[in-house]
Amino acid sequence: MIGGMLKFKFVALQLNLGLFCWSYTNVGSLYNLTHLKLVINVEHDDFIYLFILEKKIDKCGEEDLFQHCVNQDGITTLPHWIFCIHSAVCLFEQKVSDVTASTDEDGLRRGFISAVMLPSDQGLLCVTADQQFLFYSLESTVELLQLNLTKRLVGYNEEVVDMKFVGDDEKFLALATNLEQVRVYDLASMSCSYVLSGHTEIVLCLDTCVSSSGRSLIVTGSKDNSVRLWEAESKSCIGVGVGHMGAVGAVAFSKRKRDFFVSGSSDHTLKVWSMNGLSDDMTMAINLKAKAVVAAHDKDINSVAIAPNDSLVCSGSQDRTACIWRLPDLVSVVVLRGHKRGIWSVEFSPVDQCVVTASGDKTIRIWAISDGSCLKTFEGHTSSVLRALFVTRGTQIVSCGADGLVKLWTVKTNECVATYDNHEDKVWALAVGRKTEMLATGGSDAVVNLWYDSTAADKEEAFRKEEEGVLKGQELQNAISDADYTKAIQLAFELRRPHKLFELFAGICRKRGAEDHIDRALKGLGGEELRVLFNYVREWNTKPKHCYVSQFVLFRAFNIFPPTEIVQIKGIGELLEGLIAYSQRHFVRIDRLVRSTFLLNYILSGMSVIEPENQQTEFTAEIPLQSDNIIDKQHVVEEEDPQKNATVSKKRKKSSKSRHGSIKKVKDVAYKKVETIQLLA
Repeated sequence: MIGGMLKFKFVALQLNLGLFCWSYTNVGSLYNLTHLKLVINVEHDDFIYLFILEKKIDKCGEEDLFQHCVNQDGITTLPHWIFCIHSAVCLFEQKVSDVTASTDEDGLRRGFISAVMLPSDQGLLCVTADQQFLFYSLESTVELLQLNLTKRLVGYNEEVVDMKFVGDDEKFLALATNLEQVRVYDLASMSCSYVLSGHTEIVLCLDTCVSSSGRSLIVTGSKDNSVRLWEAESKSCIGVGVGHMGAVGAVAFSKRKRDFFVSGSSDHTLKVWSMNGLSDDMTMAINLKAKAVVAAHDKDINSVAIAPNDSLVCSGSQDRTACIWRLPDLVSVVVLRGHKRGIWSVEFSPVDQCVVTASGDKTIRIWAISDGSCLKTFEGHTSSVLRALFVTRGTQIVSCGADGLVKLWTVKTNECVATYDNHEDKVWALAVGRKTEMLATGGSDAVVNLWYDSTAADKEEAFRKEEEGVLKGQELQNAISDADYTKAIQLAFELRRPHKLFELFAGICRKRGAEDHIDRALKGLGGEELRVLFNYVREWNTKPKHCYVSQFVLFRAFNIFPPTEIVQIKGIGELLEGLIAYSQRHFVRIDRLVRSTFLLNYILSGMSVIEPENQQTEFTAEIPLQSDNIIDKQHVVEEEDPQKNATVSKKRKKSSKSRHGSIKKVKDVAYKKVETIQLLA
C-alpha cells in the first residue's frame, strides 16, 4: 500500500453536495479530504460496491483507485484488504443534490454528514447537516446503478411562517420554515416528499394554484427580494421575478384566470406579475415581468389577497390600514381604517362583498368593500391575531394568533364557537383546503397540525348516542319494574345518571335485605365504575337529606372491596378527603341532636308530662284507694246536709270538667314517654 494504510470513515462528504465518501489516513502522511465516486468492479461476477479516490497521493504521483467492500449488513471497513485496482468504472454520481448546503461555525458548507447501507437490500440511508434522513433505493442493471430518493424524514422544521395545500386533490402541503428552501410534505405519510431549492435567503411567504392547463404551481417570496415560480410535478423553478427593493413578505395567485400573481414587499410596493410567457415544456427558468407597480403603504406589507373574480386586490400593512385596489392597473378603491395596530392578514369573502382583516390589536374586523365601513368586530384573542380566513362558504371565520390559539367564529352572531389549544407558541401559518376545507396550522413551535371538519361526524355520533341512550333508558325502567336492582344499577352507571342511581339506592335502603341487594350490585362494578361511584357518593354526602344513603352505600363498599383495591382507584385520595370532611360534619350534627334529647327529657319530666317508670306503677296503684275514700266521704256529706250537697255537687261538676280538660291537654302532648339512649364510647 503506497503512502500508508487508507481507511474509510464515512460514505458521504459535502464538497459539491453529491453522494461521496470521507477518507483519511491513519499512518504516514496526512491527506486532504477528497470527494469519492461510487464505482463497480467490472472484472468480478459478484456485485461489489467500490469507492474510487480522485486525489493524487503525494508519494504515488498518479491517480490510484482503492477498493472497499460493502456487504448486506452495512459498510465494513477492511483496511488490510484495500488495494489498487485499475479496472473500475464510475457507477453513479449525483448531478443535482437532494439537500441544501448549510454553513457551520467555521464557515464551511455542509451537506451530507453520514451514510450507511441498510440491511436486507433496503437501500442507502444518508444523514444531512440540517437534520434530515434521506432514504435511497438501489436500482441496478449490468451497466447502470441508480439511486432514487424514496423518503425524506425532517428532524426539525424550525419556525413555520407560511403554508398552503398543493395540487387539485390537496394531498401535499408546502411549508416555508425560515429556510432558503420550501419543503413539500405528503399528507398521507407526513414525510417530506421533496424540497424546492433556489432562494438565497429565507422564504417568507408562498401561495399555490392549479393552472388552466392542470399544472400545480407554487409561488414563493423571500428575503432575497425576489419571487420564484415553481412547478410541483417537475419540482423545478420555471420563473424568477426580480425588482423589489426589500424582502417579499406576501404573495397571492389570481383566483379565476390564474395567469398572474401579486406580491407585496417591505419596500411598501405592490407588484402584479404576468405568467403569460410560461409553457408546459419549459426546462429553464424565465424572467417574470411586472405588469403594474404601486407604492401602496407607508410601512411593510404583511399580506395580500385577490378577490374571487380577479377584479380587486387587498393589501394589509404595518401602517394599520388595509387598501383595496382595482386590477390590473392597481387603482385605489377604498382604504380601510380602524385598527390600532398593524394588519397581519387580509382575505376576501367567497360570497359577500366584504373583506376580513386580522390585526395586532387582538381583533378581527369585517369591512364593506363599497364604502370601507366596519361591519363586524370579533374580540377574544389575548394577543395579536396573525391569520384570519373564511370557511364554510363564508359563514364562519377561523383565526390564529400569537397566543397559540386557533379559534372558530360564526359570522352571523359574532360568537366564538370553538377554541383549540394545540400549539405552544405563536401560530403564524394557517391554510384552508379549497375543496375539503381541511385546516393546517403551524407556528414558532415547529409543529404542523391538521384539522378536519367533524361537524357531520359529531352530529351522527350524537344521534347514535341519543338513540342508544333511549334504548338503555327503557331497559333501565324494565329492570326497575322487575325488581332486578343489580341490572338497574349497572345500566344507571352506563348511562351516567346519578339522580336515578340515588333513587335506586334510596329505594333499596327501605327494603328488607337491603345489604344483600346492594352487595350484589356493587360486586359487578369495575375499576372505572367504582371511581364514578365514589364520586357520586361524595356529591350525595354534601347534602344532609342524602347523607344517610351515601353513608350506607359507602359502608357496604368498604365491606366488599379490600383496601388494597380501593387505593388503586385513580384520584381516590381526593375523593376520600371530600368524604371525610362532610362525614365528620354529619356525625357532629347527629351527636348534637342526641345530646339535645337529654334536655328535652328533663324538661318534659319537670312539666309532669312524663314520669319515670318506677313512679308510674305506684301512681296507678294508689288511684283506686283514693277514689274509694272520696266516694265514702261524699256519701256522709250528702246525708248530713242535702242543701249543702247540692252546692257541692255543682262544684264537683266544675272540678270534673277542669279535670277532663287537664286530661285533654295531656293527650295533646306529643311525647308521653321518652327513653334515654346510651351512647357507646
